[in-house]
Amino acid sequence: MSGIDAIRLNFTPESLIALDVILAFVLFGVALDMKFGDFKGIVSAPRGTLIGLVAHSLLLPAVAFLLTMALKPAPSIALGMLLVASCPSGNISNFLVNYARGNPALSVTIAAFSMLGSILFTPFNLAFWGSMNPATQAILQEVALSPWQVFGTILVLLVIPSVLGMGIAHRYPTFAARARKPFRILSLAFFAVFVVGGFVANLEFFVDYVPQVALFVFLLNALALALGYYAAKLARLPEADRRAVSFEVGIQNSGFGLALVFNFFGGLGGMAIVAAWWGIWHLIAGTTLATWWRRRPPAGRWVTT
Repeated sequence: MSGIDAIRLNFTPESLIALDVILAFVLFGVALDMKFGDFKGIVSAPRGTLIGLVAHSLLLPAVAFLLTMALKPAPSIALGMLLVASCPSGNISNFLVNYARGNPALSVTIAAFSMLGSILFTPFNLAFWGSMNPATQAILQEVALSPWQVFGTILVLLVIPSVLGMGIAHRYPTFAARARKPFRILSLAFFAVFVVGGFVANLEFFVDYVPQVALFVFLLNALALALGYYAAKLARLPEADRRAVSFEVGIQNSGFGLALVFNFFGGLGGMAIVAAWWGIWHLIAGTTLATWWRRRPPAGRWVTT
């Protein structure tokens, strides 16, 4: 391997443990704002939820695979794109849906099932689509990636903190209401400090290689947002529902993707830089799109279907 496929970002074992702990706290803080009742949304909005989950968990990884086969980026970049496309919905998707005058209830329901479904879909999509490309298959074989190992990591880093957060919010609603905002701000601040520290420690790599991944991240993110919107439009969902599905498909939990990169791929350059840049870019693209939509209120009131 050479170039971006050969580099490994500089992170100590202690840094990896810190990343895992911080990510767990971030997800716990997010879950304080969720309810077990959010899963009942599939009853009130079955069609919108199904369209969102199919587009997010099945179609997007396939689109990412086709994009990598068409553009043929470096193998580690291609695998990074597949990884990001296989991650659950991002933590800010619901905020963007609200700001864009989308359907927030549908957004929360899709996000909840996306989180739950990632236990199976993230390892499956990464292993399946990664093995379809000989270049990325070689990386998977080199690290001897086991879907069961990914499954266990997702359970510990994603599902357990989320279930604990929702459980505390259900059992102690007053405490959760008071702790929700400061906890989220504090956990996100720690995560931001970690990301900035990692960026500074690997500044040379980012300066040299971000231009190589920027176009691929831009194209995949644009396709993801469009996929969600037009899949919902094809299903004849109302405009507010289309916006919700668009953001749930196009905004990925790239922080979780970074944790997987360092846990299983040793900070492999292309994968890590794709996940890190995605975390920056989808904020820019998502905020821009949400602002544009906010100036164009959907006709009538949103209706869940």
